[in-house]
Amino acid sequence: MSQPHSGDFLVMSGISKRYGGVHALQDVNFSCERGKVHAVLGENGAGKSTLIKIISGVVKPDQGIMTLEGQAVNFRSPSAANDAGIVCIFQELSLMPDLTVADNVSIANPPRKYGLIDQAAQYRRAEELLAGIGCEDVDPRLRIRDLPLSRRQMIEIAKALGKRPKVLILDEATSALTSSDVEKVYAMLARLKAEGVAILYISHRMHEIEALADNASVFRNGRHIETFAKGARSNDEIVQLMIGREISAHFPPKPAARTVKPLLEIRNLSWENRLDNVSLSVGRGEIVGLGGLDGQGQKELLLSLFGVLKRVEGEVLIDGEPQSLTSPQQAKSAKAGIALVPEDRKTEGLMLPMSIADNLVIASLDDLSSGIFVDDGKVSEAVKSAIARLRIKIGSPDDAVSTLSGGNQQKVVIAKWLMTKPSVILLNDPTRGIDVGTKQEIYRLLRELADEGAAILFYSTDYDELIGSCDRVAILYDGRVVSQLEGERITEKNIIAASLNIADSSGAGGHHGA
Repeated sequence: MSQPHSGDFLVMSGISKRYGGVHALQDVNFSCERGKVHAVLGENGAGKSTLIKIISGVVKPDQGIMTLEGQAVNFRSPSAANDAGIVCIFQELSLMPDLTVADNVSIANPPRKYGLIDQAAQYRRAEELLAGIGCEDVDPRLRIRDLPLSRRQMIEIAKALGKRPKVLILDEATSALTSSDVEKVYAMLARLKAEGVAILYISHRMHEIEALADNASVFRNGRHIETFAKGARSNDEIVQLMIGREISAHFPPKPAARTVKPLLEIRNLSWENRLDNVSLSVGRGEIVGLGGLDGQGQKELLLSLFGVLKRVEGEVLIDGEPQSLTSPQQAKSAKAGIALVPEDRKTEGLMLPMSIADNLVIASLDDLSSGIFVDDGKVSEAVKSAIARLRIKIGSPDDAVSTLSGGNQQKVVIAKWLMTKPSVILLNDPTRGIDVGTKQEIYRLLRELADEGAAILFYSTDYDELIGSCDRVAILYDGRVVSQLEGERITEKNIIAASLNIADSSGAGGHHGA
């Protein structure tokens, strides 16, 4: 365990925090230096979130001392931490959707003229901050709700930089970003390091940790396990420190190659300028991945299949029967049997103030009712069964779903849709921002569901997931399926080549088109 030394800028000594009978943090000693990126690693529920909430003034520790620049600090609120130069960028956005980009960027301290908000100065400030992170394409006059998730995340980063941080904390801040935006964040962090900012970086993406971190600390079950310098530990060693046990195979074994009858058939699906004659099939018992660079139509394909998009052209068949998918209600009906695990669990998948139980049953209430009345016995049994199947770690089913860690919230979203007994399961980047242990549980579950006869269409921005989980991978480019890879052809090299629409010279084992 690391001990503070003279270069340490932020030092925590003997920090503990309990929630009821659970130790969120236990006797933690932790420190970070100026001009360094310090990665904080651990499974969901390991104590990372509580650590940064204490540093940023969101919660108070039960015990322990924190010092900043050698002075003891005890922040009474996040604004007090901000005033001291501690700024957080969270995975779950803090932006106000009905306000403009400019309003959000300056919301804590807008420029004023004659006592009123100076709109022109506010727009200029937003433009400067966005330009500083390579987002000149965002109009500060747009409302947040009209922007995609990746743009909102960049605006959150611009807003944080406007507070001129001495300590910058990034909590899964790149999980919603396109690859080009991630490069911009890397450049921004290099600049901040050179300016002497202390950076705490929380991510489950090991390649980001390797690229960025000078030091890393592993947390497990509320304890600080170890701090080490860049390169001192292999990825396997880091994962073992995080989960406290040897890891077996990362992905469940795939079945042998076989011919399967299509359950889901997509024929010449087109929508606006985002989907261009997409044809694809998914067999019963098959996991088909959607690959390609971000923004090539993968998300629109999933949304069109779930009846969210209007004026979609083409044909969709389930078990040979044409389907009219003009609303999510029709998609999830018994006739179609489609479920969609959406991209953003907080805004699209969950009702955060409601209980875990209410969130689990909301999509399947018709099946849990007798006449016009909800059958409490059926609900209780269904909730208990879903929690057990997905190994969701909870206190009580009556607790608000917002009290769960990110990984457990994602399990609730998946469990909610499994309760509708779907035959076709669509997943939009389902492991984004969750820990390695929970990811493995989700991979196991997907293979189980496929083995039980479901057809699974699975979009992921993680090449390892596509390679390890999928029986086939369809690569989209500019709204079209440009390649399908099978068996040993599912490699990172082939996925990248197809994603860039580079012709496959070998031609073996994969096929182009649909």
